[in-house]
Amino acid sequence: MSADNVKSQMRKGILEYCILLILSREKAYANDIIKLLQAARLIVVEGTLYPLLMRLKNMNLLNYEWVESTQGPPRKYYALTKDGENFLMELGLAWTEIEDTINHLKEFEIK
Repeated sequence: MSADNVKSQMRKGILEYCILLILSREKAYANDIIKLLQAARLIVVEGTLYPLLMRLKNMNLLNYEWVESTQGPPRKYYALTKDGENFLMELGLAWTEIEDTINHLKEFEIK
């Protein structure tokens, strides 16, 4: 197994958390989500994002609304539901635990 494979799996594992973090600030259009992820150096394509957004919606973590656009057809803007906010909070706690574990192990000295 290569480091690239492991890094890819790690990115996939945090993608939902990253999307929910973005949507916790404000509703967003899928293309805006992709741009924000790319700005954070997490490269995601539409073919990955749309099925994930649909799955999160089906889990009642997201909802969406159609908003008219001056640059073409209406756009679907996603937002967190109350369940999504609660789920994000749980993921935040899990992230802190994982981060603490990794930091502890990085500092661990073999005796």
